[in-house]
Amino acid sequence: MRIVVDAMGSDNCPVPDVAGAVLAARELGSTIILVGDERRVKAELRKHDTTDLKIEVVHANEAISMHDKPSTVGKGKPNSSMHVGMNLVKNGQADGFITAGNTGAALAIAMLNTLHRIPGVKRPALSFILRVGGKNVILLDVGANADCKAEWLAQFAIMGEIYARQGLGLEKPRIGILSNGEEEGKGNSLIHETTDMLKELPLNFVGNVEPREVFEDHADVVVSDGFVGNILIKSLEGATSLLLNLIRKEIKSSPITTLGGVLARPAFNRVRNEIDPSEIGGAPLLGVNGVVIIGHGRSNDIAIKNCVRQAERAAAAGLIDAIRERLAQTPTSETHYG
Repeated sequence: MRIVVDAMGSDNCPVPDVAGAVLAARELGSTIILVGDERRVKAELRKHDTTDLKIEVVHANEAISMHDKPSTVGKGKPNSSMHVGMNLVKNGQADGFITAGNTGAALAIAMLNTLHRIPGVKRPALSFILRVGGKNVILLDVGANADCKAEWLAQFAIMGEIYARQGLGLEKPRIGILSNGEEEGKGNSLIHETTDMLKELPLNFVGNVEPREVFEDHADVVVSDGFVGNILIKSLEGATSLLLNLIRKEIKSSPITTLGGVLARPAFNRVRNEIDPSEIGGAPLLGVNGVVIIGHGRSNDIAIKNCVRQAERAAAAGLIDAIRERLAQTPTSETHYG
């Protein structure tokens, strides 16, 4: 495998990006192509032991910041690390691309400037992998499409089902649609229309899934529009941070609770590892014509390494070809259900 790492992606680039690339090259055996400011990238690489590791550096004299608008990055920064990295995938010089950079910009560059959409895809979807009781739940869309049509959500379900099978090894993934109630009549008109479509598709559709049920192993793939999906994961991040801070505060509130906290530290560490997003790394941008994994801006070296792992899995499983073939066989247009 040859995986491209956007060395200018994370909030603290290129430190965690390079460190994660070194970990990936050492632990996974991949060839890692670091794309970014060559001087800065090589200076960071010199801090690590890279003996016998397969790491290459490709120069890109521009970088996308978190403040760059997706609508302007295509023409405004054509030599960015995102452009250069994705073009390596497009030209067959790499098997996948990962970035912890500006999500909107990555979507725009992938869809409009480099890889473009898989034939038949209406809109790409940004996915998110949530750990629930030791299992993975795929959420999509979580931010690429704020306003959606029912046929787009139906395609999201198909692409999520393929990724669950091909990338995560689930034999018969359960597909649900995020709603404000588990009863079939709940939800808005978009949910009702999408439900009618999903019932007719060759999917293991389990119906409506409430937000609390996302965390109770009711479905393996949960579909929503990007507006609702983004609010769900950001609410989860905020609630998790609040809970952890409250626990730390209460543990330190007295000598007895401090001692109890020390004794319970192994259990706390296991819980932290279970919910730590770094253990997942990132998730694919589904629907673009190449493997693109998006990580969080706050990614550390472990998260970057696991983003590489996700890219390897998707590429090895032939994810792009599987989506292309499935969509050709399974129409999801509104007229099909007319």
